[in-house]
Amino acid sequence: MSHRGVFTFGFSKRVWLLLVLAALVPSVAWSYEETKVTDGGTIEGKVVFRGTVPSPRKVIPTQDQEVCGGPRDEPRLVLGSDNTIQGAVVYLKGVEKGKAFEKPKKPPVVDNTKCKFEPELQVVPAGTEMLIVNSDPVLHNTHGYLLTDSRRGRTVFNQALPQKGQKVKSTLKSPGVVDVACDVHGWMQGWIVVADNPYFAVTEKNGTFAIKDIPPGKYTLVTFQPFVGVRETAVMVEAKKTNSVNVELKK
Repeated sequence: MSHRGVFTFGFSKRVWLLLVLAALVPSVAWSYEETKVTDGGTIEGKVVFRGTVPSPRKVIPTQDQEVCGGPRDEPRLVLGSDNTIQGAVVYLKGVEKGKAFEKPKKPPVVDNTKCKFEPELQVVPAGTEMLIVNSDPVLHNTHGYLLTDSRRGRTVFNQALPQKGQKVKSTLKSPGVVDVACDVHGWMQGWIVVADNPYFAVTEKNGTFAIKDIPPGKYTLVTFQPFVGVRETAVMVEAKKTNSVNVELKK
């Protein structure tokens, strides 16, 4: 399973987005039980955008321009044919037990590169050890906040990286959404969704996704993209069957 799900996004109303992101992960703390799933089903589908394609986000670096570059436009959505959305998070909410978390082959990374976070959005299991890297020859201070009640809550990590090539580790213990910022370069934006169960995916270039080995039952499928927001869809999973779900996101 890949946790990188890299894509570019932006928005003009950050407070609105904090409100949206709070809906992505349940406020109730679930105790997830890993168990063998012998009759699991699959949810597969596609995420598409309906509406007027938004204008790009204006990025104006105010310092370290030799590394960060000059003013530029960045797309708020990465769309494929038929307006499929690349890089949307798809997540089953409130799953109490099921398959084991898949351990990544190497630690997921938050890389400060050319004054952007790479990836800008990713999903990792709770308890994951992240690697925070500075690939730029300038100071970055990578600061992650756990969102609480739609606001920045406690600091999850706060790492000053003054030198190119520096690497530090940080373990994300609590499920939720981490708002990642750079205290030096205020235009940098990133998000880490810390999942409380392994039933999540990030849409591919053609907007498709698949979540497998789900215990039969009724669930809520959460679909999220930072600019567009969140949509919740009721889904049914039957034993050893595939349920196709197409999700439309609108701004």
